Amino acid sequence: MQNPSQQTIRNVAIVAHVDHGKTTLVDQLFKQSGIFRDNEAVDDLLMDSMDLERERGITIASKNGSFRFRDAWINIIDTPGHADFGGQVERVLKMADGALLLVDAKEGPMPQTYFVLKKALALDLPIIVVVNKIDKPGARCDWTVDQVFDLFCRLDAPDELLEFPVIYASARDGIASEDATVAGTSLEPLCRTIVEYIPPPSGDPEGPLQMLVSSIDYSPYLGRLAIGKVTSGTLNLNKEIAVVTRDGSQVPARITKVYRFEANKKVPIEAAGTGEIVAVAGMDDVTVGVTYTDPDNPLPLPPIAIDPPTISMNFVANDSPFAGREGRYVTARHLEERLFRETLGDAALVVDSLGEGRGFKVSGRGELHLSILIETMRRDGYEFQVTQPQVIFREENGSLQEPYEDLTLSLPTESMGTVMEKMGVRKGRLLSMEHSQDGTVCLLYRIPTRGLLGFRSEYLTDTRGEGIMNYIFDGYGPHAGDIRQRRNGVLVSMNNATTVAYALNNLQQRGRMFVGPGVDVYAGQIVGEHCRENDLPVNTAKGKKLTNIRAAGSDENILLTPPVNMSLEDCITYINEDEMVELTPSAIRLRKIRPLKA
Repeated sequence: MQNPSQQTIRNVAIVAHVDHGKTTLVDQLFKQSGIFRDNEAVDDLLMDSMDLERERGITIASKNGSFRFRDAWINIIDTPGHADFGGQVERVLKMADGALLLVDAKEGPMPQTYFVLKKALALDLPIIVVVNKIDKPGARCDWTVDQVFDLFCRLDAPDELLEFPVIYASARDGIASEDATVAGTSLEPLCRTIVEYIPPPSGDPEGPLQMLVSSIDYSPYLGRLAIGKVTSGTLNLNKEIAVVTRDGSQVPARITKVYRFEANKKVPIEAAGTGEIVAVAGMDDVTVGVTYTDPDNPLPLPPIAIDPPTISMNFVANDSPFAGREGRYVTARHLEERLFRETLGDAALVVDSLGEGRGFKVSGRGELHLSILIETMRRDGYEFQVTQPQVIFREENGSLQEPYEDLTLSLPTESMGTVMEKMGVRKGRLLSMEHSQDGTVCLLYRIPTRGLLGFRSEYLTDTRGEGIMNYIFDGYGPHAGDIRQRRNGVLVSMNNATTVAYALNNLQQRGRMFVGPGVDVYAGQIVGEHCRENDLPVNTAKGKKLTNIRAAGSDENILLTPPVNMSLEDCITYINEDEMVELTPSAIRLRKIRPLKA
């Protein structure tokens, strides 16, 4: 396929809150562009290529794709919607010349909408507002547009960006319209608005080469691929280039492969001109933020500014009695290599060594950011342990500061009292309250990040699974004082054993069990939650003493309550400072750092 000219290229990022329809819209744009054959089987959620993305229904890593609309070549950048992956948004917006802001027609702007729009406006990107899910019961299109306009004003958007075009769409049905009262038949109005409103990329095609690496991909055959937009000059296959690192030093390299994105696939090309978004092979240890430039006239671009992390955890090699049983990579050296490799592609992640043999301090944007890393490592065969998440404090003018979040809770009215009481214990300050006609209430809180640790599972229990919570980093504020995370103690196995039903039946009176019968446990492993505040050592293998006397039917009266099945995020936020989570490819266990004395 012939290279697109600079004037026909449109580089567009799609930004939105979680689950407002970004990836579904991209699917429909690709399908309606005619890039697939009529008889070709095309999966849904094309851009969600990671297993975790499909399982959780969220976009974790930004993706690139493209399609042709008439004479225009439109590059699409699908971005994560969760603030924990905000580092991805900050990086990939550097490749965009405009953005589509998707907003749910019923929910309106949400916390992450504020976050991603703020990042787009900071780069002065022209915005097209797409009011999505107009077919949803209770859709409020006019109200949503008014709320978006208020959000632009709150973010001090320049006057020329306040005249944003609005498209009303249903990404699921693949329709769009410029009028909320007129049903669309395809996504052509949206594509036409992109071509008319988003400017072509700027840059001198005759100038020296410049390409800022904004994202990293991986090929099993070529290794690391640098993804970025050519902002000046031409990138040619087999060309000798200079790579300017973030500290200003230069490293020579040679381009061995250049790929253009077509739909959700990468297609090899000979050269890429100014304005094109490409994936490039040729440097094994490339990192986000470096510049590919001309060795004879090196002109590095400003590195990408990334917000600092707010939460840290310690990653240490597994030293439990079950160490080495289930994982392929079990040593501290394996752990070090994997974590530092992750920082090459994730600029929002910070890894610091705690000293020889003590593990590594890993800092990120939030518990979801770190839990996705942990789950990915588990699936890759790593076996390790993590400690309790700790927020990152800092000192300003002699006073201790800690991170705060803006928390939005949507819940049934009858659950409001219980939730508000717990918010008070967690130092949350109520900012606003809004009642809806459907029997729900929306609460907006400002709360220390510490107060959110472990709250999600409690919140879902208190609201019977009907509550929705969203939060976004608001900034640092005064230290809020002590916040008690967990009121109950735990039941701790006092020996290495295999659990038996008789022992678990007796222990059920002491609290909730985390394991069922027939499970191997070790001394120091947490097997349940105590009904009181203290920790209790227990024997999970205690059998019934046998005598010659039998009572009819008494041996069959063991009725075990199913054990509590906690997710990875639940485990991470459940533990206290003297506890750890043991992670292997096949199991997640809670343990005490030091076994209790019986």
